[in-house]
Amino acid sequence: MSSPPQSFPRITVGFLVNPIAGMGGAVGLKGTDGLVEQARIRGAVAHAPGRAKEAMVLLKDAPFRFLTCSGPMGEDILRDAGISGFDVVYSSPGAETSSADTREACRVFRSIGVDLVLFCGGDGTARDVFDTTGTGIPLLGIPAGVKMYSAVFSLTPEAAAEILLQQGIGPLSLPLRDAEVVDVDEEAYRLGELRTRLYGIARSPYLPGLVQGTKVVFEDRDDDRARAGIARFLAEVMEGTPEILYILGPGTTTGAIAHEFGLEKTLLGFDAMIKGRIVECDLNESSMLALLDQYAHVRLVVSVIGAQGAVLGRGTQQVSPQVLRRIGVSQVIVVATPHKLTETPMLFLDTGDPGLDAGFGEFLQIITGYRTAQRKRLKRSTGSCQ
Repeated sequence: MSSPPQSFPRITVGFLVNPIAGMGGAVGLKGTDGLVEQARIRGAVAHAPGRAKEAMVLLKDAPFRFLTCSGPMGEDILRDAGISGFDVVYSSPGAETSSADTREACRVFRSIGVDLVLFCGGDGTARDVFDTTGTGIPLLGIPAGVKMYSAVFSLTPEAAAEILLQQGIGPLSLPLRDAEVVDVDEEAYRLGELRTRLYGIARSPYLPGLVQGTKVVFEDRDDDRARAGIARFLAEVMEGTPEILYILGPGTTTGAIAHEFGLEKTLLGFDAMIKGRIVECDLNESSMLALLDQYAHVRLVVSVIGAQGAVLGRGTQQVSPQVLRRIGVSQVIVVATPHKLTETPMLFLDTGDPGLDAGFGEFLQIITGYRTAQRKRLKRSTGSCQ
């Protein structure tokens, strides 16, 4: 006599959203910690709920049991995504959510015994989740912050859903890896200095090509020479096109371009140059749009985040989809040293508009030295969620 089929419980996922994550990005605050009101005064709007919904609509038929938080911390997103099988297990006591709410919600998740914490936010949210879960509960981040240098984040919201859809019925079977949670000093970041430290090592679901790595800064003599060659070449191009406004993105490579003209640019921000002079510093979305009203021809110069691979979408939210459409994807110039590209396994875009990302095509041409370039493939979602 055959035994009856075994009945497996559904995977229990603790789901939470930091509703204010990333609000400081488009308005040029380079972070949101402690600056929510200032971000709102500048016209910032919450985009984390929308990013979370992009992932959750793809999971509405998945066999998960969701535990979540009240209102914009999860409940609203799940309902809007068409997910009915969830329970609200934590309610924020205040009108404005905080990091304390994130940590307390994760304590509830831990006490109930979730199999995985799926959160939407940035590096600060990852830190708050890890404070409570430690290595005992795997965690996966839907990217919605400004920088997101930690390795617990998927490349895009769709990629987070793709990862979870690989989970079958029964015990948690997703492959896990050790993933760095990185703490970024936002005060120093706003002043143009990147200070990071390893906050902890979390356990996180991993599928190749769907999760990001941790940012690495490359500094050696070969990189210095390559940056100088890139700068000399771009300076020649800029001098030959005096009618074009160039918007230089964050980083030391773009900084070398300004230095070629004897200028200093905002290290971790966007500056606008034309005819060998900087016309506006530390641009945000609205100031970029104003410049696009003023200048007919604009090009955007950005670099690659070393080892992580982001071209746009990490620390570049000032270049919103609206800004990028007006500039045009064909007018984006990408620069990076050969060493950085060698140590960066994949390149990706996460502008917040998948259609716009697709407009870049399958490959990017990246200027790597004086009149030299490499053609690199862009990572795309596999399409399993379609």
